[in-house]
Amino acid sequence: MKLPSGVAANPASSRGRLHPESNSGPRGPRDIFQRDRDRIIHSVAFRRLRHKTQVFVAPDGDHFRVRLTHSLEVAQIARTMARALGLNEDLTETLSLAHDLGHPPFGHAGEDALNAALADAGGFDHNAQTIRIVTKLETPYPDFDGLNLSWEALEGLAKHNGPVSRQSWAMAEANKEWDLELSTWPSLEAQVAAISDDIAYDNHDVDDGLRAGLLDLDELLQLPIVRRLWAAIEQRHPGIAPEKRQRALVRDMIGAMVEDVLAETQRRVAESGVETIDDVRSAGRALAGFSDELSAEEQQLKRFLYERLYGSPELERVRKEAQRVVTNLANAYREEPSRLPPDWQREAGGEEQLRTIADFVGGMTDRFAIARHEQLVGPVSLPADRF
Repeated sequence: MKLPSGVAANPASSRGRLHPESNSGPRGPRDIFQRDRDRIIHSVAFRRLRHKTQVFVAPDGDHFRVRLTHSLEVAQIARTMARALGLNEDLTETLSLAHDLGHPPFGHAGEDALNAALADAGGFDHNAQTIRIVTKLETPYPDFDGLNLSWEALEGLAKHNGPVSRQSWAMAEANKEWDLELSTWPSLEAQVAAISDDIAYDNHDVDDGLRAGLLDLDELLQLPIVRRLWAAIEQRHPGIAPEKRQRALVRDMIGAMVEDVLAETQRRVAESGVETIDDVRSAGRALAGFSDELSAEEQQLKRFLYERLYGSPELERVRKEAQRVVTNLANAYREEPSRLPPDWQREAGGEEQLRTIADFVGGMTDRFAIARHEQLVGPVSLPADRF
């Protein structure tokens, strides 16, 4: 299934880093993409993902996914596909591990609330915030702000979902400092990371939803892809216990989706005559993705999850409370910036201070946001008792 060697990112021909690192100390045997990956893993923002919502807000249960475990699952799937296709595994892994660094507390519910609360300062977008974190907010080095990632890593994080036609203020700011060619398609490594994100959350949300009792297995079995794989498991393992069969279902769905993406990506690359990375960027379409048949089934699964899981009354109640917490925190800091830690207070005030509030609140974990709300505003009815 290997693709033409010229379409893979090559560390030896990387466009390098924005800031020279001649005085950064020993580097050892790692190439530029390996060092990118390690910088993500050792960052504060990556560690915070341990306590940030994936589906369930601040879950009490030990068995539910959070942003950190989700990112690890994405990286596992993406690295497997990169190896099969002959792409650069280290860059693919870097993008997978880092793609959700910009998520605020409480997932998309928190993002919507923070975006609305700070709309007059440009709002908040988690993808652009990821770029802001790795270029500005993480400060482990003495000579510059940010992690000083390679151009290829920044490009992949900025546009792993495709060309960026509408730039938020944070994305525009980063792009002005170093042109990420936002109007073109990203590397195949970035495209593989993006489709791996879909595969991971489709399947672990099924797993977590069933475990939490929010999804009904009989309803889930009405979906063709689920029904087909469920029957195949029974054929292979007659009389298998329901819980084991459920675990096998998730594994088999991941496997089926991965195999489909590998075959479809190989087909698209061959059909397009793509032979170099520049060809990938100018292809005018995503080259890594599902076949039409599986895409239709995957979209059906997504609709089911939105209706039965994300839109369930139990999660909707929690989501509204989470949005209230984020909105109240943003307003509390707007009204009295002196409540911020000294390093986050800006003498200039105005828009700069508001954007710093977005950085501060956006960087909070679920439990830190709950604690700060209880200290500054009042009680919080989170987490939900069931989770």
